[in-house]
Amino acid sequence: MIYTIAGLFGIVLGAMRAKKRGGNMADIAQFAAGHGIAFLLLGFIATLIVHRMAL
Repeated sequence: MIYTIAGLFGIVLGAMRAKKRGGNMADIAQFAAGHGIAFLLLGFIATLIVHRMAL
């Protein structure tokens, strides 16, 4: 669940950053995808750590 929220947050953050910089739709999509993947991976790692600590 953590990785889903982190991924969605990354998508929104990436789109907002690209829009703030004046990017077109392709730039916004690329920033959103890049940030989404990065935040998703960080969320997945956080989920694994939390899960391992609970055992």
